[in-house]
Amino acid sequence: MARGEARWCRFAGAAVELLDRPWWEPGARVAEAVAAEACRLLAPTLPGKVVAVGLNYHAHARELGMAVPDEPVLFLKPATAVVGPGEPVVLPAASRQVDYEAELALVVGRRCRGLSPGEAAAAVAGYTCANDVTARDLQRCDGQWTRAKSFDTFCPLGPWVVPAAPAPGVRVRTLLDGAEVQCGEVGDLIVPPLALLAFVSQVMTLEPGDVLLTGTPPGVGPLRRGQTVAVAVDGVGVLVNPVR
Repeated sequence: MARGEARWCRFAGAAVELLDRPWWEPGARVAEAVAAEACRLLAPTLPGKVVAVGLNYHAHARELGMAVPDEPVLFLKPATAVVGPGEPVVLPAASRQVDYEAELALVVGRRCRGLSPGEAAAAVAGYTCANDVTARDLQRCDGQWTRAKSFDTFCPLGPWVVPAAPAPGVRVRTLLDGAEVQCGEVGDLIVPPLALLAFVSQVMTLEPGDVLLTGTPPGVGPLRRGQTVAVAVDGVGVLVNPVR
């Protein structure tokens, strides 16, 4: 946000370049440049949909004593769950246990359907951090995940999008009040990001700005009001949100 207005932007050293259209669109041009301190970061995309996958780390499956799924287990989060860096995660009165889930998120860069794994990289705009916040008690009692995953503020994204695909050794971590409570490596993913994107595209059409959450590593746990939760992905960034 610059001068009280939400704008698409990209970083250029100490400056922020304000763009005339979403950054994933071909031909996006710089309208003006402003100082970084004059801006406030919002969610780096406004997705039409957020597609997520359950149980996609080998270590998380072992932690839960569950077999590795034969195919990715998909679910959706609504766009209204998305918040940006610094915005609060609000714990709903309907739940007594709300958990953090650190994730690497992939942002779709073009309309796509029926991709092969070899075609998937060309459809990626970049990668960001995500927190798949989940009302765990509601997930257990409902027997399906829609309510547990869909409360407003349950999908923090940010702080920005980077174009480079994360290497296998990249860590995906959660920190609560600065202390590490969750950690896994991208190389432990059961279905890696591009293969997952191709799989999802066989099911539904993906639009520019849509987000794909790639799964959470072992170590998920509860959030408490007054805490600060951070999702850190090496080489991507750190997404920080207060909990209320």
